[in-house]
Amino acid sequence: MPAMLTEPQAPEPLLPDSGRPYLRHVRIRNYRSIGKCAVELGALTVLVGRNAAGKSNFLDALRFVVDGLRTSLDHAVKARGGIDAVRRKSTGHPRNFAIEFDLLLPCHQTGTYGFEIAARRQGAFVVNHEQLVIRDAGGQSVAHYNVGEGSLVSASRKDMPPVAADRLYLVTAASLPEFRPVYETLLAMGFYNLNPDAMKELQSPDAGEILHRDGDNIPSVIARLSADNPDAYARIKQYLQAIVPGITEVVRVTLGPRETLEFRQRVQGSGHAWKFYAANMSDGTLRALGALVSVAQLADHRSPVSLIGIEEPETALHPAAAGALMDALREAAQHTQIVATSHSPDLLDQVNPATDVLLVVVSREGRTEIAPLDRASAAAIKDHLYSPGELLRQDQLAPDEQSLALQRQLRLFDVEDDA
Repeated sequence: MPAMLTEPQAPEPLLPDSGRPYLRHVRIRNYRSIGKCAVELGALTVLVGRNAAGKSNFLDALRFVVDGLRTSLDHAVKARGGIDAVRRKSTGHPRNFAIEFDLLLPCHQTGTYGFEIAARRQGAFVVNHEQLVIRDAGGQSVAHYNVGEGSLVSASRKDMPPVAADRLYLVTAASLPEFRPVYETLLAMGFYNLNPDAMKELQSPDAGEILHRDGDNIPSVIARLSADNPDAYARIKQYLQAIVPGITEVVRVTLGPRETLEFRQRVQGSGHAWKFYAANMSDGTLRALGALVSVAQLADHRSPVSLIGIEEPETALHPAAAGALMDALREAAQHTQIVATSHSPDLLDQVNPATDVLLVVVSREGRTEIAPLDRASAAAIKDHLYSPGELLRQDQLAPDEQSLALQRQLRLFDVEDDA
């Protein structure tokens, strides 16, 4: 077994000079259960909280941006049940919601991109504001645009494309070379809520370029990875062997016009590895494989995905496998930013506060709040009095109230429409 599986190396921080895109700050206002949120992410970020606290809504806010760019805002809104299901439900039912990112970009550049969407009557909506600013290493703006209510308010160049009030302007602005890196970085994010039942079904082959959200096209992705990135494919198998002892191989096999995965596993008393199709494997094994593949896949033939958001990757796994899974995520975080949700003490026991970011998610009167650990909990972990998992078992993981107080003052696009 490779040494890193038991003694993982701390990943190098993803910095502008690493050449890797990086989502540094996320600010959200009135998205689903989230009232106001302003958090800093790391190379590996774990959001921990009880069921229904709002962890998934944080990841969905990031995915909403990707869906709005990849398809259309109308599709992204309708796929979530309409504008009234997307904006936060509360007294007064806020009319607007907003999402904003700070990004580290290649070539020592940084960017701030965000938008605000306003609800209209009968389920209609409009992009109230959208802006993008790209800065050089010295913090000076080198490219920008500002859109308000269907019109271009200002821009760094005169030949900007036309604006559509119901679409994100970045889609058309990306035709200009200075804005394209932001567009490509955001499109290279992937989000996963893996479904073992879907992964067990026979699938129609596809190009295997990006793993689907539920993981159903994993046979095609495995085949592509084994051809395009055999080192990553070999690493996936090594980690899977650590998580599920006895597995020696996992490959795509075709069954007529369909395909599935074939696992080869050593069985005591047998001289040869036994073969099992995906339909015969446990949910935990398939979810673990899906998590490993999601963080190892390529956005194209050269570049890794920029960020992977994955919900509860430890579900249905034996507690003893949590360490190997976290090792795999931490290793992958050297080239791909990872945001994972969890409420598993066993997974949290593997969190390293020196390299990983831990954010606590709580729900108070139906409103999601997200912040780093409170100072008392952070000090207890630093002094090795408790592990994060032990604090979770004791229900002692709490968000930092000072951070939350600052977040409540958040004003995106200089708008304040709820307390």
